[in-house]
Amino acid sequence: QVQLVESGGGLVQPGESLGLSCAASGTIFAISNMGWYRQAPGKQRELVATMSHTGYANYAVSMKGRFTISRDNAKKTVSLQMNSLRPEDTAVYYCYLEQDSGREYWGQGTQVTVSS
Repeated sequence: QVQLVESGGGLVQPGESLGLSCAASGTIFAISNMGWYRQAPGKQRELVATMSHTGYANYAVSMKGRFTISRDNAKKTVSLQMNSLRPEDTAVYYCYLEQDSGREYWGQGTQVTVSS
């Protein structure tokens, strides 16, 4: 059974940085994309960033330049470095994994709160 375990969420002040990590466990092959989505209260889940197996990164427009995604294919991990955080970045951040077949997996989510 595949599990995605996130870590690194928390409370930070505006302008500060925070890093998130996610590790996939279990028997899983042919991973295509790994990345992050987020969901703020009362809003739909939205893309933050994903990275393909070959290293191509796709960012949401509002995060580009502030957030950096990285991935270790051998370790089946994906990380997100978030800089210059804003109150509107407050959300539950979900780790995401997609196989070549199109099957998707989601983590349980980790809370990120940006507040002074």
